[in-house]
Amino acid sequence: MSRDAVERRIFGALRPVIIAVLLIVTVFPFYYMVMLSFRPLDSVLQNPGALWPAWNEIDLGTYSDVLKSTEDGGQGFLTFIRNSLLVALGTVVLTLVVSIPGAYAVSRLEFFGRRQISALFLGVYFFPAILLAIPLFVFFTRIGQRGTLTGLLVVYVAQVAAVSIYMLRNYFDTIPASLEEAAEIDGCRRLQAMWHVSLPLALPAIASNALFIFMIAWNEFLFALLFLVERRDNWTVSLGLSQLAGSIEVPTTVLMAGSVILTLPIVVMFFLSERWLAGGLTAGAEKG
Repeated sequence: MSRDAVERRIFGALRPVIIAVLLIVTVFPFYYMVMLSFRPLDSVLQNPGALWPAWNEIDLGTYSDVLKSTEDGGQGFLTFIRNSLLVALGTVVLTLVVSIPGAYAVSRLEFFGRRQISALFLGVYFFPAILLAIPLFVFFTRIGQRGTLTGLLVVYVAQVAAVSIYMLRNYFDTIPASLEEAAEIDGCRRLQAMWHVSLPLALPAIASNALFIFMIAWNEFLFALLFLVERRDNWTVSLGLSQLAGSIEVPTTVLMAGSVILTLPIVVMFFLSERWLAGGLTAGAEKG
């Protein structure tokens, strides 16, 4: 047998094993978290290692405790979910409004420093967020926006706009400029050519970019803690979950239910849009 045939057989046998191991490593923690969220606390204390609860053990009361308002004895996660959705969706919309024309301008227009500006955008994203925490905290305190969702929204847009422009610019580079030139010959202005030609072709990248921004805004914790910790009615889901984890009075099952609520929307969105997400993030990596 040739060396190539031997390698093909070995890797062919190892492939399903490796896939199974990686699947177990990645899925098992989430599965165990879901199982704990459905079990009553006394059952968890008696047998914490059980991987499949009995039917009579399944209890949805933990999710009720998490979602109910604090006035009703719950944790108020419905309010936190609403706040997170407002901030995340607002971040997506405002970031795309800024980054789409910005990326198009960097890709298509000639100006001084055009080649260096993309590296500058990416370099801004590499700065640790903690370096900006104190200046932003002082600034938003002085203008009276600390503790508001509007202030947090502005911070998120400033954080992700640079990398969004960088990613979209790479995709616009893959769209032939001759298509826009043909549209201009037919009477379109530059903005009309961008709207009717480039944007429809860039929809996969825009969609994947929107999902990427949404995931960042939904899971972000540092600035949410810094800006909103004094205003519980404005807390986001990540901040509410951290308070559950830091409290000795909250049962483990309730904490797991909160973790499922935080994780599940991102998992569902990822699987529903996996094709667009993978294609959009890798688009523009090559030019051919």
